Amino acid sequence: MPRSAWKGYLKLSLVSCAVALYNATSTSERVSFNTLNRKTGNRLKQNLVDSVSGEPVDTADRVKGYQVSKGQYVLVEDTDLEGLKIESTKTIEIETFVPQAEVDQIYLDSPYYLAPDDKVAEEAFAVIRDAMIRKAMVGIGRVVLNRRERMLMLEPRGRGMLATTLRYPYEVRQDGEYFADISDVKLPAEMLDIAQEIIGRKSGHFEPDKFTDRYEEAVVGMLRAKQAGQAFAVPEAEAPVNVVNIMDALKRSLQAEGADAGAIRRPRAPSKKAAKAAAAAGPARKPRARKAAR
Repeated sequence: MPRSAWKGYLKLSLVSCAVALYNATSTSERVSFNTLNRKTGNRLKQNLVDSVSGEPVDTADRVKGYQVSKGQYVLVEDTDLEGLKIESTKTIEIETFVPQAEVDQIYLDSPYYLAPDDKVAEEAFAVIRDAMIRKAMVGIGRVVLNRRERMLMLEPRGRGMLATTLRYPYEVRQDGEYFADISDVKLPAEMLDIAQEIIGRKSGHFEPDKFTDRYEEAVVGMLRAKQAGQAFAVPEAEAPVNVVNIMDALKRSLQAEGADAGAIRRPRAPSKKAAKAAAAAGPARKPRARKAAR
């Protein structure tokens, strides 16, 4: 069983059960580098030094400090932080339930798996999980992780739950300051038709198993080549530029996808004369069924 990142209790009103949080993602498989001395090939160590004297400081003499004014700090010991045991330090209490569609994706931060921590907890855990499934809602709670209280969104996932930490509003930049200068553009209908056709031809299903980290693959290839004393180079792709003739680019894109731009036609609206004639004729009558021959 993987090591848990947090253990405590999940609580819904008076119902509670022992649970554990596990990291749902990992970066341990990525290629990592050490910093070496180019002359000796030895690894380098980082030492914290006094900013005034320049002397290295032992671990026992290091302490956290909060700057209240220039050069003035309030010292904070680890024991001070450990003493801040608020309720969410050991309990995830679900405060409210909301439709998942209402949770803006920009607030989603880090994913965790939430599971019962023992057999006794499984029944209460299942009650909370299955009730959320039936109501089609997600739970919002709080938990202390890495000495910070984080908002948490809980949603059923298989036999367990997916717990996603949420960013606070002060951590999210509003999009208005980035999108305010974008002009309203009136696009020709034909241009949108071709773009939609391209999207349709490139549509598929979300299949993360097919994702490949091409940069990571290039790094691994480079390392293997260096280890074998061989040269290694990746051809540099030509940088794209702003398209001037968008319609021409769309048509050429459509041809590259195996379709003819000229074959796309918008349905024409009926003429006024045809519309009046259809209205005067009234709704189309269904043909009467023929009587069976005796």
